[in-house]
Amino acid sequence: MTPPLADRVRELLEWFLVNRRNLPWRYTRDPYRVWVSEVMLQQTRVETVLAFYGRFIEAYPTVDALAAAPRHEVLASWAGLGYYRRASMLHAAARQVVEVHAGRFPSEYDSIKRLPGIGEYTAAAVSSIAFDEPRAAMDGNAYRVLARLADDRRDIRGAAPRKALRNLAQRLMDATRPGERGDFSEALMELGATLCVPRVPRCDACPWVSSCAGHAAGTAPSLPVKAPRRPPRRTEIAVVVIQYDGRALMRQRPPDASIMPGFWELPNAAGLAILLRELGMPADARLYSAGTFSHAITDTLYTCHVYEATSSGDLPDGYRWVALAQAREIPITTISAKALAALSLAEPG
Repeated sequence: MTPPLADRVRELLEWFLVNRRNLPWRYTRDPYRVWVSEVMLQQTRVETVLAFYGRFIEAYPTVDALAAAPRHEVLASWAGLGYYRRASMLHAAARQVVEVHAGRFPSEYDSIKRLPGIGEYTAAAVSSIAFDEPRAAMDGNAYRVLARLADDRRDIRGAAPRKALRNLAQRLMDATRPGERGDFSEALMELGATLCVPRVPRCDACPWVSSCAGHAAGTAPSLPVKAPRRPPRRTEIAVVVIQYDGRALMRQRPPDASIMPGFWELPNAAGLAILLRELGMPADARLYSAGTFSHAITDTLYTCHVYEATSSGDLPDGYRWVALAQAREIPITTISAKALAALSLAEPG
């Protein structure tokens, strides 16, 4: 007989109380700090976030402090966490909280979700953890746990199975008592992060092992089912480091750029000839090869050919000279940082 949902919730919360990891964002219900941690944790390992969270909160202890900070400083503070659009949206959302909500972080799911860069998961996580709202937060860990619990063998990327698992999560949340909804959100994700892990789940230590349909059927290690992704698109680009008087030629990406908006970058293009024309350099300009490296962004694998050149100091349209020492302090694209590192001019990103 399947135990009532309330029993499952109780089993999970009792396990979480004893086994939860000691993470700094677990000791607050401040919605701003919860929100910052959730944004940082998206697509980033906990170990990496631990190295950044404290410094970021120290630099921007309140939503007002983040909103007041120059955008380029926020982006620089984010350097190393990756997926930089998150930092740009975090800054934009902080400004909206100040301008529209008088500096008070909105307390309801729908209002939170209207902030820039906040989707269903983040809104649910913040509203449940900070405000005890009964909203189920579904990250990849939660989907994996519930797919195994229900022995759902459909492709997890499909709309129907995802909806079914969200509904199961919400029924569990609805069976959670007031005052414990934030703990339930964190416990479900914690279970997936520490025990119900990919490939080799630690079912022997799981609080739900007796009611897990996937464990009973022997399918848990293979769930959730994921259809194969398309192979990455491969492309080659040329990156040129042009130096003049201790400076490098760079340009800043526009604020509406789809990738790393506002970040500085070295001249780069799909081919060397294209890049030379863009820079107004003759086709026979003397460039020196400085090596090649690979870099992956979402579903694209870049082969980056790095070249070195010197210049008389003339500036092509849209570019400026940036001191190499300053290049270590401003937000700079990862590809550009790696290109500078190839010439031992900066640390790689």
